[in-house]
Amino acid sequence: MEAWTVNSDSVLPTGRKTRALLAVVAMSAPRPVLRARLAEMLWSRRPEDLARASLRQEIHRLQEALAPVGLPILSISRDQIGILPGTVWTDVEEVQRATTAHPASLALMDGDLLEGLDGVDPGFDGWLVTERERLRDRARDVAEALLRAQVEPEQAIPVANQLLGIDRSHEGAWRALMAAHAARGERGMAIQAFERCRAALADLLDATPSAETNKLLGEIRAGRLGQPSVSSGTTPTPPEPRPAGQRGGARVGVLPLQLVGTSAAEAHLGQGLAEEITAALARFRWMFLVSSTSLARYAEQSRDETAIRRTFGIDFLLDGTVQRVGDRLRITTRLLHLRGGNQVVWARRFDREAADLLSLQDEIAAEVVAQIDPEILLIEGRRASQRPAQDATAYDLVLRAIPLISRLEREAFLQGGEFLARATRLEPDNAAAHAWRAYWQMFQVGQGWADDAAAAMHDAGLSAERAVRLDGQDARALSIAGHVRAFLHRRVAEAMTLHERALSANPNMAMAWALSAFALLYLGEVAEAERRLARYKQLSPLDPHAFFYDGGFILAALLKGDFAGAVAAGRGVSEMNPSFSAVCKPYLAALGHLGATGEQGVKEETARVRARLLAIEPGFSIRRFMDTAPFSRAEHVTLYAQGLRLAELAEDGEELVD
Repeated sequence: MEAWTVNSDSVLPTGRKTRALLAVVAMSAPRPVLRARLAEMLWSRRPEDLARASLRQEIHRLQEALAPVGLPILSISRDQIGILPGTVWTDVEEVQRATTAHPASLALMDGDLLEGLDGVDPGFDGWLVTERERLRDRARDVAEALLRAQVEPEQAIPVANQLLGIDRSHEGAWRALMAAHAARGERGMAIQAFERCRAALADLLDATPSAETNKLLGEIRAGRLGQPSVSSGTTPTPPEPRPAGQRGGARVGVLPLQLVGTSAAEAHLGQGLAEEITAALARFRWMFLVSSTSLARYAEQSRDETAIRRTFGIDFLLDGTVQRVGDRLRITTRLLHLRGGNQVVWARRFDREAADLLSLQDEIAAEVVAQIDPEILLIEGRRASQRPAQDATAYDLVLRAIPLISRLEREAFLQGGEFLARATRLEPDNAAAHAWRAYWQMFQVGQGWADDAAAAMHDAGLSAERAVRLDGQDARALSIAGHVRAFLHRRVAEAMTLHERALSANPNMAMAWALSAFALLYLGEVAEAERRLARYKQLSPLDPHAFFYDGGFILAALLKGDFAGAVAAGRGVSEMNPSFSAVCKPYLAALGHLGATGEQGVKEETARVRARLLAIEPGFSIRRFMDTAPFSRAEHVTLYAQGLRLAELAEDGEELVD
């Protein structure tokens, strides 16, 4: 980091915290930064009052450091601090302005942003990682576009090298470099570029060159390359399509767990657990896994998370300990967000009997992966939302949409639908985008928010079918398609086939257990549905979609005639997300039946739940329920409808008053 006046006098503050303060304020310009945000970012481990006091001292030091400029630089108020417009130039802003027409400022990318400021504070480290990635992504996008525009090898070579200076693991740039050298007759240089590519991928990603790159090398060695187009960085042969589910995703690694006080017979347990968890995570199609064997040397040495991220490009790292306590094993696991300053974002402790170690490994791996899957999705969603909308990839757009669906706030929900529609336009063969779009459409119909419910149901079916065709091994896509079949189209037998395929593809996905339970409830197989609901809850007790899945407990109790149990479940579940109408319906039906028994206080509760339901779906009525109910057994439809009737819900939507 440097700071100079126009007369070349250095005004860089001496303290690292003061430099960090200047960096944040300068890079946020022209927007000011809230003092509260700065205090939290630079003193995240201190109480708020002490953090604010420290911030006041650093602002004073910064003013002193900038005094030689001779002009006011900072705009300081009670609540925020910023840079006065027109007083500061930053190389970061210049890189962000780069275009294919004016790419010269890409040359400023000659190292990591703000080298030397790592470790100032965990809060600042998280900000710094995000800013580094944002800057690198912007520069990479421009360099990629510039490379695609090159036709002649002479122009392609320097542009490819510039792109590799920004991202040394960019395989497309390596192929462009190989093809350009080969087109110039420089066969040795082309093969040398391949060797450098192989070394870079091994060093940074613990990966090997793709089939496409190896194919290009074979053509170069055989002298069959001809005159390739280097604008795409590939050979003239069209590249093989990338497999569904391999477009974007978090890169995850699992360190062998550390052993504490275990016997020699249990020495394999740390590595065995890591391999079991890695294998279970591999079933989640949107993650990229680094082999636990590749990470083992870090477990034996320093367990340096920063070095692991730098070497393997890992976003999330799972590690932990195994400790023997008498006849039991205590296994502690934690998930570190390496891109977010090595923060611990999830942790869990397991106490198990040590009798059957293989079963123990299976059980723990299942619960760990089921719980960190939604956790990583949420973190990735927050990261994606920080990217400029115009630069968002299909993967980013899907991640942005997922939390907007869960919130069920109508305006935000509709925006989520727009993100998903845009994602499917950007990548029509992205299975995950189509699956989540079907999920969104399902909620749109269920909430009564679709202008044309029949059209929305049809579109949901098409999206679900498209997702399954694109990736028939994606358990999430299969689960969503199954629920669309059962809930919207009332084709429950077909739904069960999809749900069983989903559980076969990934038996550790909580969604698959929960949604298959709903299909079983619609079929009237309540006991098996309850078993699957219990399995979902065991796998992911704090699932972010519990407001949806736990509705199965209400419905199961209602269908068994356990009205008090259904009401008790309804009270808990409905508070998770009061905007979710599907939970209100079985809850209200159970209240109707319970009120008919003379239970005290039920009438007022019934009125509250009925009002909530009608506020979300003003046109909901018993007739609408009868027209859309997916239940196979007539007695279950009658039981449900009678409960709604006893709860004084109108027979027809036109009669509704509350």
